[in-house]
Amino acid sequence: MGRTRTIHINFTGGIISPGHLQEALQIAAGAGVTDVRFGLRQQLLVDVPVKNFKQFSTQCKQQRITFYGEEEGPNITSSYPAAGIFITDGWLSEGIYKDVFDLFDYTPALKLNICDSRQTFVPFFTGHINWIASEHAHYWHLFVRFPGTDHLLAWPELVYTNHIARVSRQVETLVQNGETNLYEQTKATLEYMGRPLSKELELPRFHLPYYEGFNRYNNGYWLGIYQRDELFPLSFLQDICAICLETRTGQLYATSWKTIIIKNIDPAHRNLWDYTLGKHRINVRHAANELNWQVEDNSADGLVLKRHIIRHFDIEDVRTYGLCFSIRMESASGQFGSVVIRKLENKYNSRLKYLQRYDILYTPGFNPNTSTLLMYREQVAKEHLGPYLVSLCKEFYEQGSETNILQAFVSSKEAATPLQQPDKKLHQCTQCLSVYDETLGEAEQDIAPGTPFDALPDSFSCSLCGAAASAFEEISESTLGVKL
Repeated sequence: MGRTRTIHINFTGGIISPGHLQEALQIAAGAGVTDVRFGLRQQLLVDVPVKNFKQFSTQCKQQRITFYGEEEGPNITSSYPAAGIFITDGWLSEGIYKDVFDLFDYTPALKLNICDSRQTFVPFFTGHINWIASEHAHYWHLFVRFPGTDHLLAWPELVYTNHIARVSRQVETLVQNGETNLYEQTKATLEYMGRPLSKELELPRFHLPYYEGFNRYNNGYWLGIYQRDELFPLSFLQDICAICLETRTGQLYATSWKTIIIKNIDPAHRNLWDYTLGKHRINVRHAANELNWQVEDNSADGLVLKRHIIRHFDIEDVRTYGLCFSIRMESASGQFGSVVIRKLENKYNSRLKYLQRYDILYTPGFNPNTSTLLMYREQVAKEHLGPYLVSLCKEFYEQGSETNILQAFVSSKEAATPLQQPDKKLHQCTQCLSVYDETLGEAEQDIAPGTPFDALPDSFSCSLCGAAASAFEEISESTLGVKL
């Protein structure tokens, strides 16, 4: 195979214009590209043949399509693709996302994330500058992760929406200059609107919604498309752009799981999508335990390792819901995952792959949003990764089962249900059905409350019809009015 040069085209917040994508794909096709990929930061990755790179670059410039090298211009990622399908209420609307994106009149040099605090679809802290919506409308939490580390600095106050970009720019400048007292220096040099923290940020417990296939959405559908090898045929994406333009579907969305989502599919157009998926042999119903993986961009070895482990999971029929797996072939930081498979440096010979070893780590409480990692197994050979990971999955579910939630639910219901009183005994006249209640007595006949029926005087008679006591029979209060 010829040499290629990998570039990426950013889609701010993961929002893709079909027309813009169509132009980029046409240029890529002219440069001999047949497949493209989507990256962890919601951007398009294109491997351009070196011999055609100048042609590709010239045409992109003519069409005003900006692209970056592998380590340049990290994309602004966001939870916008989840809005409306995985997040259905709250103050952070699609319009507010776009307002925030429009505030950035510069290209960030650091990774920047903008997320809704109630979703679990997009990782929160994989950026260097991480904005998370607070419970107060138009105010945001800020967490700064210093480059090359997993150390998070929590901003001690909330920041107003309109000032996100200016604070981000100031923080980026300070970080690049090696400063660490970010809050103090920002407050001293930059004017912005903030408000005190009323409480610490509480994130929802992680679960990954199934993000593939056709799904009901309002009066139509949304469609999620995942590719096992991460490769999307150029011809397939070109057909998708054509459908969107013909049906006036204004946006596609790139996700942090290297997939795409199309929203607002009219039921009348469903056949167009079915036809295109079939034409290009695109599968949209993979097993759930194949979808919850984060593999580094441009990592062929990482994908091979992922497939090896998933095959073992399939054989063992392993449940992985609630977990997220991360493969780190390089010494990356800020990668998302509750279980981490980390490649160790090969001390012998990098070409002897059977000598390669891996560490298996996991986060406290299996929370993927923390940077702390605990060792589970060290120096594991590839063929032993599957069995060890199956055991770790079992530990996750055992940990979640330590508290008997079912018993607690039953107990709470019993506590909430008042104790059932024994059925009260009454005496009813068989002639007119009037009732003598021992707790009430009979005031008209000077019979005090609490007088048992057996202790009534011989002169007692029914107050209504005058029948003697012998005409009364014992009944339960629950049957009162039923017996005829």
